[in-house]
Amino acid sequence: MYRPGGARRSLVLAVCCLSVLLVSLDTTILNVALPAMRRDLGSSVAGLQWTLDAYTIVLASLLTAAGSTADRVGRRRIFQLGLVLFTGASALCGLAPSTGWLVLFRMVQAVGGSMLTPVAMAILANTFPDPRERARVIGVWGGVVGVSMAAGPVLGGALVQSVGWRSVFCLNVPIGLAALVLTALFVPESRATRARRADPVGQVLVVVLLGALTYAIIEAPGAGWTSPLIVVCLIAAAGALGGLVPYEIRRAEPLIDPRLFRSASFSGATLTAVFAFAALAGFLFANALYLQGELGLSPLSAGLRLLPMAVLCLVCPPLSGRLVGSRGPRIPLLLAGTGITASGALAVLTTHSTHPSYAQLSLTYALFGLGFGFVNAPITDTAVAGLPRAQAGLAAALAATSRQVGSALGVAVIGAAVATGTRATAWWIITGCGLAVLVLATTTTGRRPYTAPGVEPAVSRTSLRETAR
Repeated sequence: MYRPGGARRSLVLAVCCLSVLLVSLDTTILNVALPAMRRDLGSSVAGLQWTLDAYTIVLASLLTAAGSTADRVGRRRIFQLGLVLFTGASALCGLAPSTGWLVLFRMVQAVGGSMLTPVAMAILANTFPDPRERARVIGVWGGVVGVSMAAGPVLGGALVQSVGWRSVFCLNVPIGLAALVLTALFVPESRATRARRADPVGQVLVVVLLGALTYAIIEAPGAGWTSPLIVVCLIAAAGALGGLVPYEIRRAEPLIDPRLFRSASFSGATLTAVFAFAALAGFLFANALYLQGELGLSPLSAGLRLLPMAVLCLVCPPLSGRLVGSRGPRIPLLLAGTGITASGALAVLTTHSTHPSYAQLSLTYALFGLGFGFVNAPITDTAVAGLPRAQAGLAAALAATSRQVGSALGVAVIGAAVATGTRATAWWIITGCGLAVLVLATTTTGRRPYTAPGVEPAVSRTSLRETAR
């Protein structure tokens, strides 16, 4: 199999980093732009929720399928298609004349985004076959997410205040075009020796489950939980879940294998991802409306207020990786749960005042950044540690899907609380998410991961230490 040389491999890494920068920067920048979008397009709170959740639902539904499709037809080909869709849809988002069109273009953006993150990881694994070298490369790749978290709020605030909210989407266009050109020039084509078969029925059931459930949560505050459409959506979601589990169990190569959830560590990791990312998405959504809507701050000032959270989201992941590598996932998850819980509880007190001090807000955001900064490394570790090495890629893909599901549910649930005027309820929900992370940390993890008898752990502590560096 062809392996590119050293300089060329560095360019492959740069291309993959550009792709994750596109996807991750888009989220943090967009939250700062929400109030400006609301004023310009006349959006309701539900409309803003759909602007975020239409993207995350589609992304969560297609991540696993995009990865397996790339293994079959070629990773570079699917990666290029993802860049074209994401870049083109970003340009259309910047031109959207209404909330409805913006939501539609965001869904197209998500289709492209689903082809970037998992496929980029597969490209890196193929380009850097040495485990120690690959661990360092993945550490660099993951560090780009931290940079986007730190830069996103401030950059988004500056763009919205100086140019307008449409610029946050237009920023993706030159980055996407640069990545597309570099991909064509330097990224070699690769395929899996034995790719997983497509699972269209499972894919449809996942889309129905996530879409119907999220629609019901977002629209229920306005329509009422007993309205016919909401009831139909809840029944459809329950039916999709009831059909998905038995269907996937019978398949030789399922899209989502329910048997994986027999591992306590894997189940704990997926639930932790859901709660942690629900807290993050809801926290960003609620604070975007609070800082600019309630306190009347400018977009740039709002972005600067979030800087303590963003900086700790950049600083803490390497420390978390080192702790996981040396002590196991429990300590980082306890720190994560404690930080998120304390931040949510403090937000109840801080936002109760119409004139909270800068110190109060900074402490609230710093605690959340501390908590969230410690959560990602142990999620990945506990997701794959109890499964065979051959299933490590699938476990990581499902953990990534769980993150997106959590984000969608966080915006839906916490946004519904904001829409009904009960802001304190939103902060208590975030507090509850932090408590759930604490409970899962104490019940599903230990200093050493749970591994089924006779199963070789999929991730070594040495690899995690190298990733932290």
